[in-house]
Amino acid sequence: MEQTKREIKKIEDIQELVDSFYAKLRKDKLIGPIFNNTIGEEWPAHLTKMYTFWQTLLLKKQTYFGAPFPPHMPLPIYEEHFEVWMKLWNQTLDELFVGETAEEAKWRAMKLKDMFLKKLEFVRSYPYNY
Repeated sequence: MEQTKREIKKIEDIQELVDSFYAKLRKDKLIGPIFNNTIGEEWPAHLTKMYTFWQTLLLKKQTYFGAPFPPHMPLPIYEEHFEVWMKLWNQTLDELFVGETAEEAKWRAMKLKDMFLKKLEFVRSYPYNY
């Protein structure tokens, strides 16, 4: 039986989104190895952090405290990696959710992708003690 799509309204929805997305990401041939090698055995902690990150952005509950960009600085990730990331993110959203918050999740992910790519380009162009 096909799952009924619903709106993102509570933390359990965020958890389902994040868990489903990262299950796909970990299997992807291009970006899966980067995430799996970097995160290693720390997947439960990473997923918990992602729950709070997306809960803060989408449900307007301040549960994430941190800086999302610095851990990505040393990674060998480029535009093609972010394109896969976006494809999997949007695919997961489209499979599970509908509504304004799901659309906002797509928009915010696109903005994160753009910001991370610009910051990575800058850091790689000017590699001074970051």
